[in-house]
Amino acid sequence: MPGAIYAEGLVKTFGDVRALDGVDLDVPEGTVLGLLGPNGAGKTTTVRCLTTLLRPDSGKAVVAGLDVLKQPNEVRRSIGLSGQFAAVDEYLTGRENIQMVGQLYQMKAKAAKARAEELLEQFHLTDAADRPAKTYSGGMRRRLDLAAALVVSPPVMFMDEPTTGLDPRNRQQLWEVIKQLVSGGTTLLLTTQYLEEADHLAHDIAVVDQGRVIARGTSDQLKARTGGERVEVVVHEREHIPTAREVLAGFGKGETTVEEHTRKLTVPVTGGAKLLAEVIRELDVRGIEIDDIGLRRPTLDDVFLSLTGHVAEVRDDENGANGAAAKPAKDAKAADRGQKKETTQ
Repeated sequence: MPGAIYAEGLVKTFGDVRALDGVDLDVPEGTVLGLLGPNGAGKTTTVRCLTTLLRPDSGKAVVAGLDVLKQPNEVRRSIGLSGQFAAVDEYLTGRENIQMVGQLYQMKAKAAKARAEELLEQFHLTDAADRPAKTYSGGMRRRLDLAAALVVSPPVMFMDEPTTGLDPRNRQQLWEVIKQLVSGGTTLLLTTQYLEEADHLAHDIAVVDQGRVIARGTSDQLKARTGGERVEVVVHEREHIPTAREVLAGFGKGETTVEEHTRKLTVPVTGGAKLLAEVIRELDVRGIEIDDIGLRRPTLDDVFLSLTGHVAEVRDDENGANGAAAKPAKDAKAADRGQKKETTQ
């Protein structure tokens, strides 16, 4: 039986851009699926198709037991959506924003007011509740947007990069709110560029690239696919890097990577803690002073690099585009133009 969110063979094109190329998803009730992918991979297009904002060219989608194509109005009543950008009315107060959403859901005024009070407290916005939203910081607007998406306690929630632009403290607060939602039975599809976020929140992870799901599994399962362990060494003096690299090459099972600015060397190995002790002894014999050394498993960054050929990018408006993201970013812009065109037709 399909889960609370189910998609089979979703295809969506915008002119020459094939934004989705047969996406398959199945999210069990009460779990979190982390949807990862570089810019332009198809994450947001997938969310828009599943939430009735876009109509796929082909394929099947079921959300909360409802056919997305045949029952779009019923689907909208059963879901919450927090998009990439905070959708709040800047001239209304935080309280008025939430109450307005409640009344749009045809809640009685008294019930909408009571629900607004609950959400303002839950999202730590009570002190700013009667200020216009235009006076809020970016993190406060993001929390207000998420609060508004939860007015009717939807059984299925979609969050498209919900913590982009938040400082670490606000990000942690949102993570706690998300955990509470899921523990209460909410099913969540979460897109994110922060691999730590997916590692922390998601029961299952799907990696999307070029409009297709190219890998699926738990965080541990995906890391196991990458294979092996890594020895990481931070040398005290930069001039010791070449000698340390020579030492690690003698123990490694692959190429040693070097980060000159942090004086960190990393090499894939097999042998666990016993091998680590041997590396430490050899570095000591060679007179190499170290600041740090450790044995670690692959990270989701390693998985990303292995699966897509490049590391996960952050959004271009945060840290700037890089070469690996150039083409996907261009495709994403083309897709956006297609979406706007479809909306106006």
